[in-house]
Amino acid sequence: MKHLISIADLAPEELDELLKLMEKLKEERYSGRVTDYLKNKSLAMIFELPSTRTRISFEVAMTDLGGHALYLGWNDLQLGRGEPIKDTARVLSRYVHAVMMRVRDHSTIEEFAKYSTVPVINGLSNLEHPCQILADLLTIKEYKGDLSNVTLAWIGDGNNVCNSIILSSALTGMKVIVSTPKGYEPNEKIVKKALEMGAKVVFESDPTKAVVEADVIYTDVWTSMGQEEEREKRLKDFKLYQVKQKLVDKAKDDVVVMHCLPAHRGEEITDEVIEGKHSIVFDQAENRLHAQKAILLKLIGGIAEEDKE
Repeated sequence: MKHLISIADLAPEELDELLKLMEKLKEERYSGRVTDYLKNKSLAMIFELPSTRTRISFEVAMTDLGGHALYLGWNDLQLGRGEPIKDTARVLSRYVHAVMMRVRDHSTIEEFAKYSTVPVINGLSNLEHPCQILADLLTIKEYKGDLSNVTLAWIGDGNNVCNSIILSSALTGMKVIVSTPKGYEPNEKIVKKALEMGAKVVFESDPTKAVVEADVIYTDVWTSMGQEEEREKRLKDFKLYQVKQKLVDKAKDDVVVMHCLPAHRGEEITDEVIEGKHSIVFDQAENRLHAQKAILLKLIGGIAEEDKE
């Protein structure tokens, strides 16, 4: 794996390796062990879109691992003045050891990676969010064990996170039930690719039916960044897809509820649910840090043989 642009860039065995590495790194942090696996390594972080979890988790990850992260706003770079992406990619490749990008258009990352000679990480695009899904899979594994025995119900918008969850099914054997309003389904090409890879994906428009066999209920905002003009229409179209306690009660007794945050409480999820006993939202958010560490080590670092145990 040279880059992490899509969750599908990983082979199943690479995903297993990453999950084990995340667990190791999480244990190390809790034990207070100081590491310098990425000593003298630098990560450039390019943000076309604002962020809380992505920015902080990558910055802290690099610091914890002995490296350095540079925050680069899109308009702080010559990209904001029209410099070709391929030029920026080739220049940054001479300075840093990896680049993480959070952008509007997925094609921006693809073009950057084409010209970059260092690893490029997709920190979010309009099509996928692989870093989020790696943290999610760790969280689900912590609560439910073997991922191949898990059924996840996605309720709401078929967005970038949904796309990556669907692709992850092909790597884990996890069953994904997608419940979206008509016209808000996940990307057709992504679904086709996932099914060709062996994903277990089914569609159920009725959210009350979708959650019946769910071990995990997952939702996300109805209006993503860049869709603000659609907000009022989306509020109407998604009205029946709110994750509220009544919906959670229709799932298994030990169901867990996930949300990648930030949440619009009272819209896609109620305050009662996100603060309730089934919510693992903040464990999920924490695991972004451990996932970013594992990604960085996989792409630009290495652990000494004596540390692999």
